[in-house]
Amino acid sequence: MPASGAVTRSTLRQQIADALRDEVLAGRMQPGVDFTVKQIAEQYGVSATPVREALVDLCAQGLLDSDQHRGFRVRVFSVEDYKGMVAARALVVEGIFRRAVLPGSLGAYEAALVSVRRRGEEAARAARSGDLNILVGYDLRFWRELGALAGNAYISDFLHRLRMQSWVFAVPHLRGHADLSDCLWTGHGEVVDAIGRGEFERAQALIAAYNDDSLAWAERLPR
Repeated sequence: MPASGAVTRSTLRQQIADALRDEVLAGRMQPGVDFTVKQIAEQYGVSATPVREALVDLCAQGLLDSDQHRGFRVRVFSVEDYKGMVAARALVVEGIFRRAVLPGSLGAYEAALVSVRRRGEEAARAARSGDLNILVGYDLRFWRELGALAGNAYISDFLHRLRMQSWVFAVPHLRGHADLSDCLWTGHGEVVDAIGRGEFERAQALIAAYNDDSLAWAERLPR
């Protein structure tokens, strides 16, 4: 009986964390705006304990900040923070290519690439149509599965965390654009195609160009 209760609470904690993460990544919870455990608990109609645990989990992922007097808030990232994220992403992806995508080893990843390609196609389609709500989810899955090719969960999880933080910074700025179709990356499929052909340098060049464009976009933002 106690075990069942623990599972239920743990599941509720995860469900709340997932729901709040989606709200943050979609930009519906604005960076810097304070909220309390009580407010979230009332919003979801649940007790305070799983809400507090879920919020602590999101703080650990770098998506929220906490203050014992004011509650919680979505973390505010600066342009310099974002530039640091992009640089870190580049290093992690470079390590993934060195570790996982090696000449003669492609056969081991063919099945995984099918799933990565599917995520990439959906992400690129959403990017071309300017649909941020769809894009963020598929983009995160694309990079998570691509990161998993390294065969190291810590690497994949770290890249996933960087990608989430990048979106927390980017989404509020992107929401201000009237037309997003020209400022969202659509090269997911090209990267997978290059990997599938064994053209690893080409894949790395595509990602490097994407990172350069991300940095150039950030530089144009008001400080």
